[in-house]
Amino acid sequence: MKIIKDKHPLLIRWTHWVNFPLLAIMIWSGLLIYWANDVYTITIAGHPIIRFFPDWFNTLLDIPQRLAEGMAFHFFFMWFFFLNGLLYIGYTLFSGQWRSLLPNRHSFRDAWQVVLHDLHIRKTSPSQGKYNAAQRVAYTAIILMGTGSIITGLAIYKPVQLYWLCWLCGGYHFARILHFTLTIGYVLFFVIHVVQVIIAGWDNFRAMVAGFEVVEE
Repeated sequence: MKIIKDKHPLLIRWTHWVNFPLLAIMIWSGLLIYWANDVYTITIAGHPIIRFFPDWFNTLLDIPQRLAEGMAFHFFFMWFFFLNGLLYIGYTLFSGQWRSLLPNRHSFRDAWQVVLHDLHIRKTSPSQGKYNAAQRVAYTAIILMGTGSIITGLAIYKPVQLYWLCWLCGGYHFARILHFTLTIGYVLFFVIHVVQVIIAGWDNFRAMVAGFEVVEE
């Protein structure tokens, strides 16, 4: 017999969906800022071979000459990104949701089994609670990444006023590299996350929208 079972509280769903447009705006405005100091390349023997964002990419997306606009959007929406993350973490801690979210001592081993199952290499389905082992690892990592983005972002936003934070991040240049790397991590996470949602099926998606799932008793 099929029954309806509560899965995701309203605040968890709210912060999850709000995070998507916020991250999209932050990444987009970050590109507008990065254009003004496009320094990262893949080099061989000191000669640039590949630039991360070639001129045709910047021109196609109308990125050049929009530095002030990018800074305005980035520095405004970063506070919403911070507050949304703080709300999510606070609710997760005080509601006890962290118990089903944080990885345990078996999660990293079991996460590999989830990957093998998703690739159809392993036939047996791994144990699944509210979150499987791979989700526990990935969702905890994204929280740490968000924290890292806030810290490194503040370090390069106010490197003089927050000189101690900039120093803890390894200096302005290294903090900027970390901030840029974390942004690439968000994009990769989003692609993998969408693929996992497709693999998991409609019930998993509906649970994040409506808050419940239909299960066999």
